[in-house]
Amino acid sequence: MNPAAAGEPVLRLRGVSKRFGGVVAANAVDLDLSPGIVTALVGPNGAGKTTLFNLITGNLRPDSGAIELRGRSLLGVDPRQAARLGIARSFQDLRLFEQMTALENVLTVMERSAWPWQAGGGDGSRVRHEQAAAALERVGLQHKKDTRAVDLGYAEQKFLSLARILVTKAAIWLLDEPASGLDPASYERFVGLVREPLAAGITICLIEHNLDIVQGISDRIAFLDQGTVLAAGEPRAILDDPKLAAIYFGERR
Repeated sequence: MNPAAAGEPVLRLRGVSKRFGGVVAANAVDLDLSPGIVTALVGPNGAGKTTLFNLITGNLRPDSGAIELRGRSLLGVDPRQAARLGIARSFQDLRLFEQMTALENVLTVMERSAWPWQAGGGDGSRVRHEQAAAALERVGLQHKKDTRAVDLGYAEQKFLSLARILVTKAAIWLLDEPASGLDPASYERFVGLVREPLAAGITICLIEHNLDIVQGISDRIAFLDQGTVLAAGEPRAILDDPKLAAIYFGERR
């Protein structure tokens, strides 16, 4: 675990529940996301992992419970407000603007950067372009800044998605299967990019199905099943639990 990890969680979920008809997507979930560590949400398909991300970012509103960012309630906050509060999110399907260049994709997530009347004029625009270019360089895509997203390779699109997170300077990163499908070299580079900001106290939570990736990148695991957090703790303790393994691999009785 990162030695810079602090005690007080930045984000707290308490008793958070969400139903879709007869389906319980979140069942009285208690979850703490602390700074300086990577927390992985693990569980079988349909466990409620993405639902929790949607509840945190305001894409969904819980039926009951509390979600707090540094003591401030997030209930009623919409995705744009959540982003302004410092919560950045990536998606499993990436959601890039395929016909826009890599540089333009990064610029789209910068606050009001697309507004022609944005304060700062030419100097402000130049600064935003420099910041976007720096984010692309950080993920190794500086030579592809003028390439359309649709023309990038799969791993490059993954790193472009990460560059969009980096440029926001958000304090909380919610990453949905960010390393899936990466080749070994790309994965090692990805891990370095994700773990580097932890020393500055960034809070990272990710969803991942590959348990090798989970073990290699996370400091803490929350195991979910049918909307319920069954266990939370150190990765090895969770992954070595035979009962949880049986649930994960569909061998429950």
